[in-house]
Amino acid sequence: MHRQDLLQLLSHYRPHNNAEAGYLARTQAFIREQPDCFNSCLAEGHVTGSAWVVSPSREGVLLLHHRKHDQWFQPGGHADGDHDILRVALRETHEETGLPPEQIRLVDGTVFDLDIHHIPASHRGPAHWHYDVRFLIEVDDQIPVPGNDESHQVLWVPLHQVARFNNNLSSHRMVEKTRRLR
Repeated sequence: MHRQDLLQLLSHYRPHNNAEAGYLARTQAFIREQPDCFNSCLAEGHVTGSAWVVSPSREGVLLLHHRKHDQWFQPGGHADGDHDILRVALRETHEETGLPPEQIRLVDGTVFDLDIHHIPASHRGPAHWHYDVRFLIEVDDQIPVPGNDESHQVLWVPLHQVARFNNNLSSHRMVEKTRRLR
């Protein structure tokens, strides 16, 4: 997926609210202005890919307690130069959950959610922005999830308890979108 492919994918996205409409406009502008938008070395920010992993019943969400950030998140990460952000989201889901790719089912190829979040400066690098493109993934919640060394824990969380693990607006928005799918 080239920048134009991602812009095309984003052109079909319908924001959930005004804040997300702003994320969409800012993300599209960033992609148009930054030929290197998929490279995590780009100082001001970069495009990332995530997966909102739900159970077939849409009653549970798979969250990871991230070792580096000491917070609960959905699977996702840097594109590392890969222009296919959907492939990035699928790869990160496989890597961070330890699930084999054949157990990870893309619900559809559309963007499920869009977020822009600030990453503060740390020993890992300067402050920057993540332009996070998220896809809806389904995994059977009856199979074991081995996880990997990037996370302290990988856990199925009931949809109504997600806020106990991650109470940011982004997670709340994805929970609301998931409720509409049931």
